[in-house]
Amino acid sequence: MLGLLEFIIFIGIVCYVFNKNSTTKMLDALQARANELWRTEPRNPGDMFSSNNSRTAHEQIRKELAQKKDRQKKMLESELFNIKEKPVSFITPPSKYLTGLSCKFCAPGNSESQLDPSQKRRDVIDILKVTKHAGWRPNASKYDWGTWCPHMAQSLRLKSYNYPQVSQSVMQDERMRTAIRQAAKDALEEKKQKLSECHTENDDDFDETEYYDNMLNFNENRAKKLLAELRSAVSEALLRTTSWVLYKLLPMFLSGVAAHPAHIEMLKAASNKMPNVPMIFLPLHRSHLDYILVTFILCNNDMRAPLVAAGNNLNITFFGRLLRGLGAFFIKRKIDPVAGKKDVVYRGLLHTYMQKALVAGHDIEFFIEGGRTRTGKPCMPKSGVLSVIIDACMDHTIPDALLVPVSINYEKLVDGNFVYEQLGQKKKPETFKSAISAIWKTLNSQYGLMRIDFNEPFSLRELVNSFSKTNEIGSRTGNRHLLQHNLSTSSLYGTDVVQEEHRVLVDRIARHVVYDCASATSIMTTNALAFLLLTQFRDGAPLSVLVEAMNCLRDDVSRGNRDIGFTGTSEDVILYAANLLGPSTVTIEKWGGQTFIRPVTIIPNVIELYYYANTVVPFYALDSVIVTVANNLAKLRQNNGSLLEDVGVSEDEICEISKQFCDIFRYEFIFCKPCQNFNTVLLDAISTLSDKNIVRKPMIEVTEEETRANRIAKFLENDNQIDLSDNSLSDDENANVWKRSLCEKQNIFLPAEKHCDRIVLMTVLAPITHTYLSVAKTLHHLVGCNSIIENEFISKCVQEITYRLKDGNCKFGESISTDSIRNCIKLFEKWNIVDISTSTGARLLSLNPIYNSVAGVRQTVDRINRFIPL
Repeated sequence: MLGLLEFIIFIGIVCYVFNKNSTTKMLDALQARANELWRTEPRNPGDMFSSNNSRTAHEQIRKELAQKKDRQKKMLESELFNIKEKPVSFITPPSKYLTGLSCKFCAPGNSESQLDPSQKRRDVIDILKVTKHAGWRPNASKYDWGTWCPHMAQSLRLKSYNYPQVSQSVMQDERMRTAIRQAAKDALEEKKQKLSECHTENDDDFDETEYYDNMLNFNENRAKKLLAELRSAVSEALLRTTSWVLYKLLPMFLSGVAAHPAHIEMLKAASNKMPNVPMIFLPLHRSHLDYILVTFILCNNDMRAPLVAAGNNLNITFFGRLLRGLGAFFIKRKIDPVAGKKDVVYRGLLHTYMQKALVAGHDIEFFIEGGRTRTGKPCMPKSGVLSVIIDACMDHTIPDALLVPVSINYEKLVDGNFVYEQLGQKKKPETFKSAISAIWKTLNSQYGLMRIDFNEPFSLRELVNSFSKTNEIGSRTGNRHLLQHNLSTSSLYGTDVVQEEHRVLVDRIARHVVYDCASATSIMTTNALAFLLLTQFRDGAPLSVLVEAMNCLRDDVSRGNRDIGFTGTSEDVILYAANLLGPSTVTIEKWGGQTFIRPVTIIPNVIELYYYANTVVPFYALDSVIVTVANNLAKLRQNNGSLLEDVGVSEDEICEISKQFCDIFRYEFIFCKPCQNFNTVLLDAISTLSDKNIVRKPMIEVTEEETRANRIAKFLENDNQIDLSDNSLSDDENANVWKRSLCEKQNIFLPAEKHCDRIVLMTVLAPITHTYLSVAKTLHHLVGCNSIIENEFISKCVQEITYRLKDGNCKFGESISTDSIRNCIKLFEKWNIVDISTSTGARLLSLNPIYNSVAGVRQTVDRINRFIPL
């Protein structure tokens, strides 16, 4: 029955196609006849219907219609001729800021963007849709089998590359031999120390040479075993097979994988321009699907598959071999097995293997954050693997390297959520059974769209030279710029003692990459909706109100040089995102015929929703800092009966306290590029807020005499360094300069009409601030005691936040976050409030003697509490 129905439909389509022209002509004739009957009016109806002149009237009408038809025909022919002769005009879309470009200060060689602006205006494409013919031969006909099996043909036509194995050369490298000898020497020294501490009669028979040789053989065998577990084994057959499988499986749970064709062309152009230079792909890590899709996109666009640094937790049955064949090499999650003691063999092995791979021509991909983000925000970089690449570049092992930051985002996270980890539970290790279960669950779910953006490649050597030059200038002027606030504590820096300048340089580059990736990450539908619900509409809102807020958010983000990863009306976007997130996080209700959308703010659901909102949070983080500081200062200075909008706050004071606030969040956000002056960034942010009227920065008109007087004063303040006779600026420009100078000394006011907007901005960072306050309050458990295990202290912090939620002192359930708790512990360690020691593999926390009192804890609490929005 079904086959008969399909046959009838097919015959109908064929008949329609072959009779399409005649059907169109018939419809045109009917339409013309209808126009004659309904639109044609006689000049004199009385004459037309008179018995004596009816035939004459009809003939007159037909004659007029024929003349009218001839005139229309001539007019159409004339218009068609004019259109043909005129030059074709193209509609140019409005210009848009190009995201993902390299920093022109740090990479001046990229003075001209490698990303063509006209190409950037093209729409992103779904790479899962193979629309072009992909047969065996370039000139294959439409009857070629590739037309009927495009995915298989596309996978078989992947460009072949040579992927040389470097394992054999690793063990022969001098760096590796030195590391093995160093390990044997350290083992001998440790043995001798133990013997000296507990001397016995048998100790006199100890043979140092024999023991050293044994340790030498032991470490060499250990290095070979570690190398077998570490190495990759790229297989072209497996790459082709996996490509075909992904074409079939990905559409089952993803609505598409969006990428920009101009980005791929940009990477190809950069690779052709510097053919012997390896590319280093640096994605932010959100899902296990990240590295698979990066390789998938590159291979299907005729680019080399990179070697991917993966955690050894993924080296499990079957899947470990599969990932190894796709280019993965497995790195230990914990490089040093014994706390406080460097594993020089493993460090030397990893360092040597990566450098040999670079010399052999391999591209490399690794996640600069280390593991996947558990909060949705970018993590602070771990610079160990990057340090190996920079070292290879600086010692001319490789001529250069092209760094390619990669921004990846999902509408819904494929790996599930990290809620229970944020509540303090341990991460479950990956197993074959859990992997199969996760794949089965994934294939039977829907996760929306995945978006990937390749940022502009830039030269690593040029970046190193630029940073080194900046640091030298700072040294000569006495205004040395700190390259980074905090050095990575878990990095691999080779087996040698590395100079502090090199460590700082590596960490600065790593922070720059993370900042670039975060700035170029596209905001998806679920990110925008979750952010609106948690910052403005925690109690829910009608759909019409949400639509207005979504329109404002889209405009604001677009003006702020961020990319929106969705199109369509805001109403459709909101409903789509709400359905995708599901009823566990967002509920859709009908009240009186009106759609009402509400976030689920109970724990743990709100933590999952906060994950999606956190993609937008870094965009507003600095604005939130400034507005919170300005609001708190204004309220503290508000007199009885006075209006808050009449209370002025010094801009200099706002900047100074904002720096302190940003210092608290040093492990949460990267507020600016390492090459930027933070004072300038703060002033620019205040000016932007003033343009939006969030804060008011009054302008003062100055006369020509006042401008001249101010210029003389500035001349005297700067020890006669300004040339008063310099006329390079016009009078109007000089006046504007002094207007800005005077405005900087004026107070900042808070307009009453923007009070709600300021509350929204203060809410952006409030959950994290409450987390830090709760950790500070939990320090009282350490008063008077020797130490406590870190995990136990984290559990007490979670309990403290829970108590504050029940008491109503905190209304943000998403404040429960073990990641933020750990970041706060790092901060207190940096401030010398907490001391951390390691014993038997466990981290122990204790209070510094200066703060080991109730008064010391209270001082820490007050230090955080001043930034809670009043």
